[in-house]
Amino acid sequence: MPDTDRTSVDTPADVAWAAFSDHPPWVLPDAPLAWQRPVAAERERVARELPELTRRQLLPPGRRIGRTVRYLGGGVGHWYFGARRQGGVASRADLAHRLRVGAEALGPTYIKLGQIISSGQGLFPAELVDEFAKLRDRVPAERFAMIRDVVEQDLGRPLSEVFSHFEREPIAAASIAQAHAATLRTGEEVVVKVQRPAVAERVHADLRVMAWIAPFLVGRIPVAALANPPALVDLFAETITEELDFRLEADNMIEVARSYASLGQRGYVIPRPHPTLVTRRVLVMERFRGFAFDDVVGMQSAGIDTEAVVRTGMVGFLEGCMFNGIFHGDLHGGNLLVLPDGRTGLLDFGITGRLPEGQRLAFLRLLVGASMNDVGTQLGALRDLGALPPDADLDSIIAELGLDKPPIDPTTLSAEELTGEIQRIMKALLGYGARLPKPLMLFVKNLVFLDGAITTLAPDLDLFAEITDIAMYFTTRHGERIANEVGLAQGDWQLDLDGVKGSLGVDVETTGALTHRELRERRQVIVDRMEKRRTGRRFRRSPRS
Repeated sequence: MPDTDRTSVDTPADVAWAAFSDHPPWVLPDAPLAWQRPVAAERERVARELPELTRRQLLPPGRRIGRTVRYLGGGVGHWYFGARRQGGVASRADLAHRLRVGAEALGPTYIKLGQIISSGQGLFPAELVDEFAKLRDRVPAERFAMIRDVVEQDLGRPLSEVFSHFEREPIAAASIAQAHAATLRTGEEVVVKVQRPAVAERVHADLRVMAWIAPFLVGRIPVAALANPPALVDLFAETITEELDFRLEADNMIEVARSYASLGQRGYVIPRPHPTLVTRRVLVMERFRGFAFDDVVGMQSAGIDTEAVVRTGMVGFLEGCMFNGIFHGDLHGGNLLVLPDGRTGLLDFGITGRLPEGQRLAFLRLLVGASMNDVGTQLGALRDLGALPPDADLDSIIAELGLDKPPIDPTTLSAEELTGEIQRIMKALLGYGARLPKPLMLFVKNLVFLDGAITTLAPDLDLFAEITDIAMYFTTRHGERIANEVGLAQGDWQLDLDGVKGSLGVDVETTGALTHRELRERRQVIVDRMEKRRTGRRFRRSPRS
Protein backbone atom coordinates (compact mmCIF):
# COMPACT_ATOMS: atom_id res chain seq x y z
CA MET A 1 0.00 0.00 0.00
CA PRO A 2 1.10 3.66 -0.30
CA ASP A 3 4.23 4.77 1.50
CA THR A 4 2.99 7.63 3.67
CA ASP A 5 6.18 8.58 5.49
CA ARG A 6 8.72 9.88 2.99
CA THR A 7 9.14 13.43 4.29
CA SER A 8 11.82 14.45 6.77
CA VAL A 9 13.99 17.42 7.59
CA ASP A 10 16.38 16.29 4.81
CA THR A 11 13.79 16.16 2.04
CA PRO A 12 13.05 19.11 -0.26
CA ALA A 13 10.39 21.58 0.89
CA ASP A 14 8.09 20.87 -2.07
CA VAL A 15 7.85 17.16 -1.17
CA ALA A 16 5.72 18.23 1.80
CA TRP A 17 2.88 19.28 -0.54
CA ALA A 18 3.53 17.33 -3.75
CA ALA A 19 4.56 13.79 -4.78
CA PHE A 20 7.92 14.83 -6.19
CA SER A 21 11.31 13.11 -6.08
CA ASP A 22 13.59 13.31 -3.05
CA HIS A 23 16.61 14.57 -5.04
CA PRO A 24 15.35 17.50 -7.09
CA PRO A 25 17.07 19.56 -9.76
CA TRP A 26 15.08 22.51 -8.36
CA VAL A 27 12.43 23.10 -5.69
CA LEU A 28 9.03 24.52 -6.58
CA PRO A 29 7.22 27.06 -4.38
CA ASP A 30 3.79 26.26 -3.00
CA ALA A 31 2.34 29.17 -4.96
CA PRO A 32 1.33 29.79 -8.60
CA LEU A 33 4.23 30.19 -11.00
CA ALA A 34 4.22 32.91 -13.66
CA TRP A 35 3.39 30.47 -16.47
CA GLN A 36 0.46 29.07 -14.42
CA ARG A 37 -1.43 32.36 -14.17
CA PRO A 38 -3.06 32.16 -17.66
CA VAL A 39 -3.95 28.46 -17.29
CA ALA A 40 -7.50 28.82 -15.90
CA ALA A 41 -8.45 31.32 -18.62
CA GLU A 42 -6.90 29.09 -21.27
CA ARG A 43 -8.91 26.07 -20.11
CA GLU A 44 -12.08 28.16 -20.34
CA ARG A 45 -11.17 29.40 -23.83
CA VAL A 46 -10.54 25.86 -25.13
CA ALA A 47 -13.87 24.63 -23.72
CA ARG A 48 -15.71 27.65 -25.15
CA GLU A 49 -14.34 27.14 -28.68
CA LEU A 50 -14.97 23.39 -28.86
CA PRO A 51 -18.60 23.51 -30.08
CA GLU A 52 -17.65 25.68 -33.05
CA LEU A 53 -14.64 23.52 -33.83
CA THR A 54 -16.75 20.34 -34.08
CA ARG A 55 -19.87 21.88 -35.63
CA ARG A 56 -20.63 20.17 -38.94
CA GLN A 57 -20.43 22.53 -41.91
CA LEU A 58 -22.68 22.28 -44.94
CA LEU A 59 -19.75 22.09 -47.37
CA PRO A 60 -16.75 19.79 -46.97
CA PRO A 61 -13.88 21.63 -45.22
CA GLY A 62 -11.15 21.85 -47.84
CA ARG A 63 -8.71 19.38 -49.30
CA ARG A 64 -8.04 17.48 -46.07
CA ILE A 65 -11.01 15.23 -46.87
CA GLY A 66 -9.30 14.18 -50.08
CA ARG A 67 -6.14 13.30 -48.17
CA THR A 68 -8.13 11.35 -45.60
CA VAL A 69 -9.86 9.29 -48.30
CA ARG A 70 -6.58 8.79 -50.14
CA TYR A 71 -4.59 7.42 -47.20
CA LEU A 72 -7.21 5.64 -45.11
CA GLY A 73 -9.69 4.72 -47.83
CA GLY A 74 -6.90 3.56 -50.13
CA GLY A 75 -5.41 1.37 -47.43
CA VAL A 76 -8.75 -0.21 -46.63
CA GLY A 77 -9.32 -0.82 -50.34
CA HIS A 78 -6.02 -2.65 -50.78
CA TRP A 79 -6.84 -4.81 -47.76
CA TYR A 80 -10.38 -5.51 -49.00
CA PHE A 81 -9.21 -6.90 -52.33
CA GLY A 82 -6.15 -8.60 -50.85
CA ALA A 83 -5.48 -9.98 -47.38
CA ARG A 84 -9.15 -9.86 -46.36
CA ARG A 85 -9.68 -13.07 -48.27
CA GLN A 86 -7.22 -14.91 -46.02
CA GLY A 87 -9.34 -14.17 -42.97
CA GLY A 88 -8.33 -14.56 -39.33
CA VAL A 89 -5.14 -13.13 -37.88
CA ALA A 90 -3.48 -12.47 -41.25
CA SER A 91 -6.41 -10.38 -42.44
CA ARG A 92 -6.61 -8.33 -39.23
CA ALA A 93 -2.85 -7.81 -39.12
CA ASP A 94 -2.77 -6.52 -42.70
CA LEU A 95 -5.68 -4.14 -42.10
CA ALA A 96 -4.11 -2.88 -38.86
CA HIS A 97 -0.82 -2.23 -40.67
CA ARG A 98 -2.52 -0.29 -43.47
CA LEU A 99 -4.54 1.80 -41.01
CA ARG A 100 -1.40 2.58 -39.00
CA VAL A 101 0.50 3.65 -42.11
CA GLY A 102 -2.45 5.81 -43.19
CA ALA A 103 -2.74 7.44 -39.78
CA GLU A 104 1.00 8.14 -39.74
CA ALA A 105 0.81 9.76 -43.18
CA LEU A 106 -2.15 11.95 -42.16
CA GLY A 107 -0.31 13.32 -39.16
CA PRO A 108 -0.88 14.31 -35.53
CA THR A 109 -4.64 14.01 -35.14
CA TYR A 110 -4.91 10.55 -36.65
CA ILE A 111 -1.74 9.43 -34.89
CA LYS A 112 -3.31 10.46 -31.61
CA LEU A 113 -6.39 8.37 -32.41
CA GLY A 114 -4.08 5.44 -33.05
CA GLN A 115 -2.32 6.01 -29.73
CA ILE A 116 -5.64 5.88 -27.89
CA ILE A 117 -6.49 2.61 -29.64
CA SER A 118 -3.05 1.25 -28.71
CA SER A 119 -3.96 1.69 -25.03
CA GLY A 120 -7.16 -0.33 -25.45
CA GLN A 121 -5.95 -3.87 -24.82
CA GLY A 122 -9.05 -6.02 -24.55
CA LEU A 123 -11.25 -3.38 -26.18
CA PHE A 124 -9.79 -3.69 -29.68
CA PRO A 125 -8.33 -6.61 -31.67
CA ALA A 126 -4.82 -7.49 -30.51
CA GLU A 127 -3.41 -6.92 -34.00
CA LEU A 128 -4.75 -3.35 -34.03
CA VAL A 129 -3.40 -2.62 -30.53
CA ASP A 130 0.04 -4.05 -31.35
CA GLU A 131 0.34 -2.20 -34.65
CA PHE A 132 -0.84 1.15 -33.30
CA ALA A 133 1.53 0.79 -30.34
CA LYS A 134 4.24 1.79 -32.86
CA LEU A 135 2.68 5.25 -32.89
CA ARG A 136 3.37 5.83 -29.18
CA ASP A 137 7.01 6.81 -29.46
CA ARG A 138 8.19 5.72 -32.90
CA VAL A 139 6.55 8.41 -34.98
CA PRO A 140 9.03 9.95 -37.49
CA ALA A 141 10.81 12.81 -35.77
CA GLU A 142 10.83 16.40 -36.96
CA ARG A 143 14.07 17.79 -38.34
CA PHE A 144 16.23 19.19 -35.55
CA ALA A 145 16.35 22.61 -37.21
CA MET A 146 12.57 22.91 -36.84
CA ILE A 147 12.73 21.80 -33.19
CA ARG A 148 15.46 24.35 -32.52
CA ASP A 149 13.30 27.09 -34.06
CA VAL A 150 10.32 26.26 -31.84
CA VAL A 151 12.42 26.21 -28.67
CA GLU A 152 14.23 29.44 -29.48
CA GLN A 153 11.04 31.25 -30.51
CA ASP A 154 9.17 30.25 -27.36
CA LEU A 155 12.03 30.80 -24.90
CA GLY A 156 13.14 33.97 -26.65
CA ARG A 157 16.82 33.02 -26.54
CA PRO A 158 19.33 30.98 -28.56
CA LEU A 159 19.45 27.32 -27.56
CA SER A 160 23.02 27.67 -26.32
CA GLU A 161 22.04 30.33 -23.80
CA VAL A 162 19.64 27.94 -22.03
CA PHE A 163 21.24 24.51 -22.53
CA SER A 164 24.85 23.39 -22.33
CA HIS A 165 23.86 20.23 -24.19
CA PHE A 166 20.75 19.33 -26.24
CA GLU A 167 20.41 15.89 -27.85
CA ARG A 168 19.57 16.21 -31.54
CA GLU A 169 17.84 12.81 -31.64
CA PRO A 170 14.66 12.62 -29.54
CA ILE A 171 14.11 10.17 -26.69
CA ALA A 172 10.59 9.70 -28.01
CA ALA A 173 8.54 11.13 -30.86
CA ALA A 174 4.75 11.09 -30.66
CA SER A 175 1.86 12.78 -32.40
CA ILE A 176 1.79 16.20 -30.78
CA ALA A 177 5.39 16.54 -29.65
CA GLN A 178 8.76 14.92 -29.23
CA ALA A 179 11.03 14.77 -26.19
CA HIS A 180 14.76 15.48 -26.09
CA ALA A 181 17.31 14.90 -23.35
CA ALA A 182 19.24 18.03 -22.45
CA THR A 183 21.37 19.67 -19.78
CA LEU A 184 20.72 23.20 -18.56
CA ARG A 185 23.50 25.76 -18.40
CA THR A 186 23.16 25.47 -14.62
CA GLY A 187 23.97 21.74 -14.80
CA GLU A 188 20.59 20.03 -14.29
CA GLU A 189 19.69 17.08 -16.53
CA VAL A 190 16.24 17.61 -18.04
CA VAL A 191 13.78 16.40 -20.62
CA VAL A 192 12.53 19.01 -23.09
CA LYS A 193 9.14 18.35 -24.64
CA VAL A 194 8.72 20.32 -27.87
CA GLN A 195 5.52 20.69 -29.85
CA ARG A 196 5.67 19.89 -33.54
CA PRO A 197 5.55 23.04 -35.72
CA ALA A 198 2.06 24.11 -36.85
CA VAL A 199 0.49 21.10 -35.12
CA ALA A 200 -2.37 23.16 -33.62
CA GLU A 201 -3.55 24.34 -37.05
CA ARG A 202 -3.43 20.79 -38.43
CA VAL A 203 -5.34 19.35 -35.48
CA HIS A 204 -8.09 21.94 -35.85
CA ALA A 205 -8.35 21.27 -39.60
CA ASP A 206 -8.55 17.50 -39.05
CA LEU A 207 -11.21 17.86 -36.37
CA ARG A 208 -13.36 19.82 -38.84
CA VAL A 209 -12.94 16.98 -41.37
CA MET A 210 -13.91 14.40 -38.75
CA ALA A 211 -16.94 16.46 -37.71
CA TRP A 212 -18.06 16.65 -41.36
CA ILE A 213 -17.62 12.92 -42.04
CA ALA A 214 -18.95 11.58 -38.73
CA PRO A 215 -22.72 11.87 -39.44
CA PHE A 216 -22.29 9.67 -42.53
CA LEU A 217 -20.90 6.89 -40.31
CA VAL A 218 -23.83 6.72 -37.87
CA GLY A 219 -24.94 3.08 -37.60
CA ARG A 220 -22.15 1.86 -39.88
CA ILE A 221 -19.21 1.26 -37.53
CA PRO A 222 -19.61 -1.16 -34.60
CA VAL A 223 -16.81 0.40 -32.50
CA ALA A 224 -19.07 3.41 -31.95
CA ALA A 225 -21.52 1.38 -29.91
CA LEU A 226 -21.96 3.65 -26.89
CA ALA A 227 -21.01 6.93 -28.51
CA ASN A 228 -22.15 7.56 -32.08
CA PRO A 229 -19.50 8.97 -34.44
CA PRO A 230 -20.39 12.66 -33.94
CA ALA A 231 -20.23 12.13 -30.17
CA LEU A 232 -16.88 10.37 -30.58
CA VAL A 233 -15.54 13.37 -32.48
CA ASP A 234 -16.71 15.68 -29.69
CA LEU A 235 -15.06 13.43 -27.12
CA PHE A 236 -11.80 13.21 -29.05
CA ALA A 237 -11.74 16.97 -29.69
CA GLU A 238 -12.18 17.66 -25.98
CA THR A 239 -9.23 15.38 -25.27
CA ILE A 240 -6.74 16.50 -27.90
CA THR A 241 -7.26 20.28 -27.81
CA GLU A 242 -6.02 20.55 -24.23
CA GLU A 243 -2.77 18.89 -25.31
CA LEU A 244 -1.92 21.81 -27.55
CA ASP A 245 -0.81 24.07 -24.69
CA PHE A 246 2.01 22.71 -22.54
CA ARG A 247 1.25 25.20 -19.77
CA LEU A 248 -1.91 23.19 -19.15
CA GLU A 249 0.10 19.95 -19.07
CA ALA A 250 2.66 21.36 -16.62
CA ASP A 251 -0.20 22.60 -14.43
CA ASN A 252 -1.68 19.08 -14.55
CA MET A 253 1.66 17.70 -13.34
CA ILE A 254 1.66 19.94 -10.30
CA GLU A 255 -2.01 19.36 -9.49
CA VAL A 256 -1.74 15.55 -9.71
CA ALA A 257 1.42 15.64 -7.58
CA ARG A 258 -0.44 17.81 -5.04
CA SER A 259 -3.39 15.38 -5.08
CA TYR A 260 -1.22 12.35 -4.31
CA ALA A 261 0.57 14.15 -1.47
CA SER A 262 -2.74 15.21 0.09
CA LEU A 263 -3.77 11.54 0.12
CA GLY A 264 -0.48 10.36 1.60
CA GLN A 265 0.11 8.46 -1.64
CA ARG A 266 3.86 8.36 -2.25
CA GLY A 267 4.00 5.32 -4.49
CA TYR A 268 3.77 7.58 -7.53
CA VAL A 269 6.38 10.26 -8.31
CA ILE A 270 5.76 13.12 -10.76
CA PRO A 271 8.62 15.00 -12.45
CA ARG A 272 8.84 18.69 -11.58
CA PRO A 273 8.18 21.13 -14.42
CA HIS A 274 10.75 23.91 -14.56
CA PRO A 275 9.69 27.04 -12.64
CA THR A 276 10.32 29.34 -15.64
CA LEU A 277 10.98 27.26 -18.78
CA VAL A 278 7.38 26.39 -19.67
CA THR A 279 5.52 27.91 -22.63
CA ARG A 280 2.65 26.97 -24.92
CA ARG A 281 4.95 24.79 -27.06
CA VAL A 282 7.93 23.98 -24.82
CA LEU A 283 8.00 22.12 -21.51
CA VAL A 284 11.26 21.61 -19.62
CA MET A 285 10.99 19.07 -16.80
CA GLU A 286 12.97 16.95 -14.40
CA ARG A 287 14.48 13.81 -15.94
CA PHE A 288 13.75 10.39 -14.43
CA ARG A 289 15.73 7.21 -14.96
CA GLY A 290 14.42 3.76 -14.21
CA PHE A 291 13.00 0.53 -15.58
CA ALA A 292 10.58 0.31 -18.47
CA PHE A 293 7.19 -0.77 -17.17
CA ASP A 294 7.41 -4.15 -18.90
CA ASP A 295 10.99 -4.90 -17.81
CA VAL A 296 9.96 -7.57 -15.31
CA VAL A 297 13.35 -9.31 -15.31
CA GLY A 298 15.23 -6.09 -14.70
CA MET A 299 12.96 -5.02 -11.86
CA GLN A 300 13.00 -8.37 -10.12
CA SER A 301 16.78 -8.61 -10.48
CA ALA A 302 16.99 -5.24 -8.72
CA GLY A 303 14.82 -6.53 -5.89
CA ILE A 304 11.69 -4.60 -6.87
CA ASP A 305 8.38 -6.23 -5.92
CA THR A 306 6.41 -6.10 -9.17
CA GLU A 307 3.18 -7.05 -7.40
CA ALA A 308 3.62 -3.97 -5.20
CA VAL A 309 4.09 -1.86 -8.35
CA VAL A 310 0.71 -3.07 -9.64
CA ARG A 311 -0.92 -2.49 -6.26
CA THR A 312 0.40 1.06 -6.10
CA GLY A 313 -0.90 1.69 -9.60
CA MET A 314 -4.40 0.56 -8.77
CA VAL A 315 -4.74 2.20 -5.34
CA GLY A 316 -3.19 5.51 -6.37
CA PHE A 317 -5.31 5.73 -9.51
CA LEU A 318 -8.54 5.03 -7.62
CA GLU A 319 -7.74 7.42 -4.76
CA GLY A 320 -7.13 10.35 -7.08
CA CYS A 321 -10.43 9.75 -8.89
CA MET A 322 -12.52 9.14 -5.78
CA PHE A 323 -11.35 11.89 -3.45
CA ASN A 324 -9.77 14.70 -5.47
CA GLY A 325 -11.44 14.27 -8.86
CA ILE A 326 -8.19 14.37 -10.83
CA PHE A 327 -6.23 11.54 -12.45
CA HIS A 328 -3.74 10.79 -15.21
CA GLY A 329 -5.92 10.06 -18.23
CA ASP A 330 -3.57 8.12 -20.50
CA LEU A 331 -1.86 5.29 -18.66
CA HIS A 332 0.26 3.06 -20.88
CA GLY A 333 3.71 1.53 -20.71
CA GLY A 334 5.39 4.50 -22.39
CA ASN A 335 4.08 6.87 -19.72
CA LEU A 336 5.33 4.90 -16.72
CA LEU A 337 8.85 4.36 -15.42
CA VAL A 338 9.63 2.26 -12.35
CA LEU A 339 12.32 4.02 -10.32
CA PRO A 340 15.18 2.11 -8.62
CA ASP A 341 13.41 2.49 -5.22
CA GLY A 342 10.30 0.73 -6.57
CA ARG A 343 8.13 3.80 -6.89
CA THR A 344 6.46 4.56 -10.21
CA GLY A 345 7.39 7.66 -12.16
CA LEU A 346 4.33 9.00 -13.97
CA LEU A 347 4.98 10.81 -17.25
CA ASP A 348 3.07 12.75 -19.94
CA PHE A 349 0.12 14.66 -18.49
CA GLY A 350 -1.35 15.97 -21.73
CA ILE A 351 -4.53 13.97 -21.08
CA THR A 352 -5.77 14.38 -17.51
CA GLY A 353 -9.20 13.49 -16.15
CA ARG A 354 -10.87 16.22 -14.10
CA LEU A 355 -14.17 15.68 -12.31
CA PRO A 356 -16.24 18.61 -11.03
CA GLU A 357 -17.51 17.99 -7.50
CA GLY A 358 -20.90 16.63 -8.60
CA GLN A 359 -19.29 14.17 -11.00
CA ARG A 360 -16.67 13.18 -8.43
CA LEU A 361 -19.41 12.24 -5.96
CA ALA A 362 -21.23 10.31 -8.69
CA PHE A 363 -18.01 8.51 -9.52
CA LEU A 364 -17.51 7.64 -5.85
CA ARG A 365 -21.06 6.24 -5.72
CA LEU A 366 -20.34 4.19 -8.86
CA LEU A 367 -17.31 2.50 -7.31
CA VAL A 368 -18.99 1.96 -3.94
CA GLY A 369 -22.07 0.54 -5.66
CA ALA A 370 -19.88 -1.81 -7.69
CA SER A 371 -18.07 -3.05 -4.57
CA MET A 372 -21.43 -3.75 -2.87
CA ASN A 373 -23.05 -5.23 -6.01
CA ASP A 374 -25.73 -2.52 -5.78
CA VAL A 375 -26.98 -2.22 -9.37
CA GLY A 376 -29.39 0.66 -8.67
CA THR A 377 -26.65 2.80 -7.15
CA GLN A 378 -24.34 2.08 -10.07
CA LEU A 379 -26.92 3.05 -12.69
CA GLY A 380 -27.86 6.19 -10.79
CA ALA A 381 -24.20 7.16 -10.65
CA LEU A 382 -23.77 6.51 -14.39
CA ARG A 383 -26.77 8.75 -15.04
CA ASP A 384 -25.24 11.53 -12.92
CA LEU A 385 -21.93 11.13 -14.77
CA GLY A 386 -23.73 11.72 -18.08
CA ALA A 387 -23.53 8.14 -19.38
CA LEU A 388 -27.36 7.94 -19.29
CA PRO A 389 -29.93 10.69 -19.90
CA PRO A 390 -31.16 12.58 -16.79
CA ASP A 391 -34.66 11.13 -17.22
CA ALA A 392 -33.54 7.53 -17.80
CA ASP A 393 -35.89 4.93 -16.26
CA LEU A 394 -33.41 2.97 -14.17
CA ASP A 395 -35.89 0.28 -13.13
CA SER A 396 -36.71 -0.43 -16.79
CA ILE A 397 -33.01 -0.67 -17.66
CA ILE A 398 -32.41 -3.12 -14.81
CA ALA A 399 -35.34 -5.27 -15.91
CA GLU A 400 -34.58 -5.20 -19.65
CA LEU A 401 -30.90 -6.01 -19.20
CA GLY A 402 -31.59 -8.63 -16.54
CA LEU A 403 -29.31 -6.88 -14.06
CA ASP A 404 -31.47 -8.12 -11.18
CA LYS A 405 -30.62 -11.74 -12.05
CA PRO A 406 -27.52 -13.79 -11.23
CA PRO A 407 -24.72 -13.27 -13.80
CA ILE A 408 -24.14 -15.99 -16.38
CA ASP A 409 -20.75 -17.65 -16.80
CA PRO A 410 -19.84 -16.55 -20.35
CA THR A 411 -17.63 -19.59 -20.89
CA THR A 412 -20.76 -21.77 -20.76
CA LEU A 413 -22.35 -19.94 -23.70
CA SER A 414 -21.92 -20.81 -27.34
CA ALA A 415 -20.50 -18.22 -29.74
CA GLU A 416 -24.00 -17.61 -31.13
CA GLU A 417 -25.40 -17.09 -27.63
CA LEU A 418 -22.59 -14.72 -26.71
CA THR A 419 -23.06 -12.69 -29.89
CA GLY A 420 -26.81 -12.53 -29.37
CA GLU A 421 -26.42 -11.41 -25.76
CA ILE A 422 -23.93 -8.67 -26.67
CA GLN A 423 -26.17 -7.42 -29.47
CA ARG A 424 -29.20 -7.42 -27.16
CA ILE A 425 -27.42 -5.39 -24.48
CA MET A 426 -25.97 -2.90 -26.94
CA LYS A 427 -29.32 -2.38 -28.65
CA ALA A 428 -31.01 -1.76 -25.31
CA LEU A 429 -28.34 0.70 -24.13
CA LEU A 430 -28.50 2.64 -27.38
CA GLY A 431 -32.27 2.75 -27.05
CA TYR A 432 -31.90 4.36 -23.64
CA GLY A 433 -29.50 6.98 -25.00
CA ALA A 434 -26.33 5.64 -23.37
CA ARG A 435 -23.04 7.36 -24.22
CA LEU A 436 -19.46 7.46 -22.94
CA PRO A 437 -18.48 10.83 -21.37
CA LYS A 438 -14.81 11.81 -21.38
CA PRO A 439 -13.96 11.09 -17.69
CA LEU A 440 -15.59 7.65 -17.85
CA MET A 441 -13.84 6.84 -21.14
CA LEU A 442 -10.45 7.76 -19.63
CA PHE A 443 -11.19 5.77 -16.49
CA VAL A 444 -12.20 2.63 -18.40
CA LYS A 445 -9.17 2.92 -20.68
CA ASN A 446 -6.88 3.15 -17.66
CA LEU A 447 -8.53 0.13 -16.04
CA VAL A 448 -7.92 -1.85 -19.22
CA PHE A 449 -4.25 -0.88 -19.10
CA LEU A 450 -3.94 -1.82 -15.42
CA ASP A 451 -5.54 -5.17 -16.22
CA GLY A 452 -2.84 -5.73 -18.83
CA ALA A 453 -0.17 -4.58 -16.37
CA ILE A 454 -1.21 -7.35 -13.97
CA THR A 455 -0.71 -9.85 -16.80
CA THR A 456 2.83 -8.57 -17.30
CA LEU A 457 3.97 -7.85 -13.73
CA ALA A 458 1.90 -10.15 -11.52
CA PRO A 459 0.10 -12.88 -13.51
CA ASP A 460 -0.30 -15.14 -10.47
CA LEU A 461 -1.82 -12.45 -8.25
CA ASP A 462 -4.89 -13.80 -6.41
CA LEU A 463 -7.52 -11.32 -7.55
CA PHE A 464 -10.03 -12.03 -4.77
CA ALA A 465 -7.42 -11.64 -2.03
CA GLU A 466 -6.14 -8.45 -3.66
CA ILE A 467 -9.61 -6.94 -4.00
CA THR A 468 -10.30 -7.76 -0.36
CA ASP A 469 -7.03 -6.12 0.75
CA ILE A 470 -7.68 -2.99 -1.31
CA ALA A 471 -11.23 -2.73 0.06
CA MET A 472 -9.84 -3.04 3.59
CA TYR A 473 -7.33 -0.28 2.84
CA PHE A 474 -10.07 2.07 1.68
CA THR A 475 -12.32 1.14 4.61
CA THR A 476 -9.56 1.76 7.16
CA ARG A 477 -8.14 4.91 5.58
CA HIS A 478 -11.20 6.56 4.03
CA GLY A 479 -14.21 4.68 5.41
CA GLU A 480 -15.76 7.59 7.32
CA ARG A 481 -15.39 9.98 4.40
CA ILE A 482 -16.81 7.47 1.92
CA ALA A 483 -19.82 6.81 4.15
CA ASN A 484 -20.51 10.52 4.62
CA GLU A 485 -20.17 11.44 0.93
CA VAL A 486 -22.16 8.49 -0.38
CA GLY A 487 -24.85 8.77 2.30
CA LEU A 488 -24.29 5.49 4.12
CA ALA A 489 -24.40 4.89 7.84
CA GLN A 490 -20.98 4.28 9.38
CA GLY A 491 -20.06 0.61 8.86
CA ASP A 492 -22.67 -0.01 6.15
CA TRP A 493 -20.11 -0.07 3.35
CA GLN A 494 -19.09 -3.72 3.02
CA LEU A 495 -17.38 -5.48 0.13
CA ASP A 496 -19.66 -8.05 -1.51
CA LEU A 497 -17.03 -10.57 -2.61
CA ASP A 498 -19.69 -12.96 -3.86
CA GLY A 499 -20.92 -10.20 -6.12
CA VAL A 500 -17.38 -9.71 -7.43
CA LYS A 501 -17.12 -13.42 -8.17
CA GLY A 502 -20.48 -13.37 -9.90
CA SER A 503 -19.45 -10.39 -12.06
CA LEU A 504 -16.50 -12.47 -13.31
CA GLY A 505 -18.81 -15.36 -14.13
CA VAL A 506 -17.28 -17.87 -11.71
CA ASP A 507 -19.13 -20.12 -9.27
CA VAL A 508 -19.56 -18.28 -5.98
CA GLU A 509 -19.56 -21.40 -3.79
CA THR A 510 -16.68 -23.38 -5.28
CA THR A 511 -14.24 -20.68 -6.38
CA GLY A 512 -12.04 -19.67 -3.46
CA ALA A 513 -9.26 -18.02 -5.43
CA LEU A 514 -8.72 -16.80 -8.97
CA THR A 515 -5.35 -15.70 -10.34
CA HIS A 516 -5.13 -13.20 -13.14
CA ARG A 517 -3.56 -15.90 -15.30
CA GLU A 518 -6.68 -18.04 -14.81
CA LEU A 519 -8.92 -15.08 -15.62
CA ARG A 520 -7.03 -14.50 -18.87
CA GLU A 521 -7.41 -18.18 -19.75
CA ARG A 522 -11.17 -17.88 -19.27
CA ARG A 523 -11.22 -14.84 -21.55
CA GLN A 524 -9.17 -16.70 -24.15
CA VAL A 525 -11.77 -19.46 -24.24
CA ILE A 526 -14.34 -16.84 -25.25
CA VAL A 527 -12.02 -15.22 -27.81
CA ASP A 528 -11.21 -18.59 -29.41
CA ARG A 529 -14.88 -19.54 -29.52
CA MET A 530 -15.80 -16.28 -31.26
CA GLU A 531 -12.91 -16.59 -33.71
CA LYS A 532 -13.95 -20.14 -34.57
CA ARG A 533 -17.46 -18.90 -35.24
CA ARG A 534 -16.19 -16.10 -37.54
CA THR A 535 -13.95 -18.53 -39.43
CA GLY A 536 -16.77 -21.02 -39.85
CA ARG A 537 -19.12 -18.36 -41.18
CA ARG A 538 -16.51 -17.18 -43.69
CA PHE A 539 -15.99 -20.69 -45.06
CA ARG A 540 -19.73 -21.28 -45.27
CA ARG A 541 -20.12 -18.08 -47.32
CA SER A 542 -17.24 -18.98 -49.68
CA PRO A 543 -18.32 -20.45 -53.04
CA ARG A 544 -17.44 -24.06 -53.63
CA SER A 545 -14.44 -24.70 -55.85
